[in-house]
Amino acid sequence: MSPADLKLAAATPVRPTVAFSPGIRRSMQANLPRDTRPEIALRSALHREGLRFRKHYRPIKGLRCEVDIAFPRAGLAVYLDGCFWHSCPIHGSLPMTNRDWWKWKLDTTKVRDKRNNAALRAAGWWVLRAWEHESVEQIAERVRTALRRRAIFVRSC
Repeated sequence: MSPADLKLAAATPVRPTVAFSPGIRRSMQANLPRDTRPEIALRSALHREGLRFRKHYRPIKGLRCEVDIAFPRAGLAVYLDGCFWHSCPIHGSLPMTNRDWWKWKLDTTKVRDKRNNAALRAAGWWVLRAWEHESVEQIAERVRTALRRRAIFVRSC
């Protein structure tokens, strides 16, 4: 393990032991991990602009990391993060019920996001993260800009 890996491992919160009710379990299982409305809207906007991409793509073999929208030739990974699950600084909140478990869950998600970003960057990918509350047009413009910059960067190497 590299020093960076050890630092991230040390930052991973300790999981509290909490039993969920069957109702809460069903509710959590019903949350879609992919193909959310904001994600579909962004993919549609990018496709309308003539951009072609892979969805739910695993760019690194052996790494449990799935990119929402990937441009493999350009090496650009796009994540559209949900405000609750990824602890948006504007809209993120911590539920009052089962607070310790939720703190652990959301902190673990943040650590995983940082670890995946670092692994992708180490493999030569550029990572673009957007929040679900951002407008589709703003995110699409950020993607176009990143693709243009990436194309210039790749040609100059």
